[in-house]
Amino acid sequence: METIEAIRSRRAIKHFDANHEMTAEEANEILSLAVLSPTAFNIQNWRFLVVDDPDLRKKIKEVAWGQSQVTDTSLFIILCADLKAWEKEPGRYWANAPKEVQEFMLPAIDEYYRDKEQVQRDEAMRSCGIVAQTIMLASKSLGYESCPMDGFDFDKVAELIQLPDDHVIAMFVAIGKGTKEAWPRPGQVSLDDVVVKNKFD
Repeated sequence: METIEAIRSRRAIKHFDANHEMTAEEANEILSLAVLSPTAFNIQNWRFLVVDDPDLRKKIKEVAWGQSQVTDTSLFIILCADLKAWEKEPGRYWANAPKEVQEFMLPAIDEYYRDKEQVQRDEAMRSCGIVAQTIMLASKSLGYESCPMDGFDFDKVAELIQLPDDHVIAMFVAIGKGTKEAWPRPGQVSLDDVVVKNKFD
C-alpha cells in the first residue's frame, strides 16, 4: 500500500481477531521500520515493550478499562521512552558520523538535556508520538489495523511491566487483523480551523 493511501485509510480499530498470529518476520519488519523514525539528536529514546505473555496481557487489560485490544491483537506494544537515553553512551548515536560532527554533537546533547527534566520528558513524548504514527502506517501498509491507546492506569501498568525509574510510558499501540470496520469519520474540522499563517490573532 502506498503511503498516501495508508494515511487516508488508517483508523483506530477496536475489534481484532484474537486467533490471528502475526509472523515473527512481520513483527520484526514493523519494528525495524519504527526505528527509522526521527528523534532529536538521534538519541532514539523510544523503547518498545512487546507484551506476548497472555497472563500479563490479561492483567494489563484489567487496568485498561477492560479494552479487548489489549488481549486480542497480534502485536501489543507498550510504547515507552528512556528519559536518560541522552546520557547513556551518547557516542553510539553518532558513531558513523565524521569526527568533527561527533565533536560538535556530543557536547550539544549534554548541554541540551542536562538538568532539564521537562525538556527530557517533552522530547520523549515527541519522539513517541512520531514513532507511534510510523508503527501504525507501517502496520497498515502490511495489511494490519492498529489502535493507539492511552485509556489505562499508567501507574499500575508501570508496576506490572516493572518500568525503570528513568522511563515513562507514552501509550499503547495495538496491532492485528481487524474484525469490524471503524465508524465513519465523525467529523473533520476544516483546514481553515487548524492552519494559522505567520501569527495568531
